Amino acid sequence: MTKRVRVRHHVNPMSRVFEERRASLLELPPGPVEVELGCADALFLFDRAPLFPKTTFVGVEIREPLVADVNLRAAEAGLTNLIACSGHINLDLDGLFADERLDRVFVNFPDPWFKRRHHKRRLMNPELVESLHRKIRRGGELFFQSDVWDLGIDAMAVLEKRRDLFSNTVEPWTFLRPNPYQARSLREVRCEEKGLRIWRIQYHRL
Repeated sequence: MTKRVRVRHHVNPMSRVFEERRASLLELPPGPVEVELGCADALFLFDRAPLFPKTTFVGVEIREPLVADVNLRAAEAGLTNLIACSGHINLDLDGLFADERLDRVFVNFPDPWFKRRHHKRRLMNPELVESLHRKIRRGGELFFQSDVWDLGIDAMAVLEKRRDLFSNTVEPWTFLRPNPYQARSLREVRCEEKGLRIWRIQYHRL
């Protein structure tokens, strides 16, 4: 299998370079669609795709070298139901997917942007929640996980403020302990190897 590419881990999503790019609507086959936002090497999707051959798995990634790498590896593995596309998550979701087309959306270990002045770069925000509500079908799922407590609780706070749009699958203001999806991202594997706590939340789209 092709050696994985190495690219810069952190990129500024507010850079004008990314703002000038626009994604077009993906032509997806009939059937369920699951999307990972910020998929990086898409190990999570590579775990799930063989288990559910009738589901289309899409990784959205801002770094184009990673997109090309994922698509090449998927082709080598014969996973015709797995694709990656280039996109700016906070700007391109409306352009990439039709309304109520997605069954599940995964956000696995997004960049924490620890410095307070960089918090505006964090992925989960009210605008994204509204966009996800448009794209996920009624009863569909939104799953978020991070090994950073502040990031997990901030993401939960954004979603709990919109209980008219999403409902916590456990109960309000409650983390989900296990990962229920038979798949793990590379970051998740490394956290588990180190015995680090992972903060997970799961919501149903109302």
